[in-house]
Amino acid sequence: MIDRRTVLLALGGLPLLSDEIKAASAEPATADDTARFLAGLPPAPASPLKRWTAEPAWRGHAAEFDRIWSRLEKAQLSRIRAWSETYLSQRRPVLLYMFSGPDFLYADAFFPDAETYVLCGLEPVGAIPQVTEANRRAIARIRGALSSVLNLSFFKTINMRSDFAGGTLGGVLPALYVFLARAGKTVEDATLVRLGPAGQIEPLSSLAGGSPMGVRIRFSDAERQGRTLYYFQVDVSNRGPHLASLEEFCRGLGSADAFIKSASFLMHTDAFSRIREFLLRQAHTIVQDDSGIPVRFFARSDWDLVPFGRYLGPIPLFANRYQRQLAELYSRGRAIPIDFGVGYRYRQNESNLLLALRKPQ
Repeated sequence: MIDRRTVLLALGGLPLLSDEIKAASAEPATADDTARFLAGLPPAPASPLKRWTAEPAWRGHAAEFDRIWSRLEKAQLSRIRAWSETYLSQRRPVLLYMFSGPDFLYADAFFPDAETYVLCGLEPVGAIPQVTEANRRAIARIRGALSSVLNLSFFKTINMRSDFAGGTLGGVLPALYVFLARAGKTVEDATLVRLGPAGQIEPLSSLAGGSPMGVRIRFSDAERQGRTLYYFQVDVSNRGPHLASLEEFCRGLGSADAFIKSASFLMHTDAFSRIREFLLRQAHTIVQDDSGIPVRFFARSDWDLVPFGRYLGPIPLFANRYQRQLAELYSRGRAIPIDFGVGYRYRQNESNLLLALRKPQ
């Protein structure tokens, strides 16, 4: 049976209530508005997320992120960008950042001009973020998941599985959104993808589309349009079933730079020899801390090595990864000081950084 209200609505004889007008006219939030909301930055005035920015929870979230980023900018990011401008004058348009997790923060600081970023880790991508009435207060959880990289310069591997677990705002995508927004980028769109056997990108319509999962985020900033960030959930050990697909995809992007930081010294072992050899073949410039590729694998005929900071040896957790050859490189007294901290030895004046430059052929 059709009630009187339904008939009158159909005939135009009953005005819509204000809440019904809002519901009927509301458009889904854009990817950029979502990124800004999660990052504690105001979305566009017409955004459906705007109404929640007046809530004390969001205002406190925004104030805390403002405080954190102000400190980061002064102590870290501005200094890293200055270092990059001085020592990375021949940056390539592609950056490969293996073992990164969702760390776009430092990828952008060291390589701000890349047109394409390729990040990968074992952490799940998650669904495309959507802020809703039910999950809008989960922003505090995102802040907690980012606390180690914001305070120490690296994600704690032991915490990442729980920090980026499922849920409506789970996976690494919310973190990527936050870093993009806080870096002044405009998020154009995000698409779930997977890698085909020949390294081709295959868009997915849902999380049930198969593995390895990945995401392609298109973004821009005030100076450059048409930039892309890829994140792939891929095991890059020699036994990783999709490592060949990842290598083919990266190879198709052409000559690249590589960045390695806080990588658990995995490429010191034979179990990760394949990704180590791939980066040595593919990269034109490699910037890394001592957890990256051991110095002994850089052929002196192919690479110039420039040390920065101080090499104090690994932290106790990785004490067996001490590099005699790296210590010798630093002992020659040619290491250039750096005024920022990075990697596991994140304190200023304790960090090491190695710049490897491929020699002209």
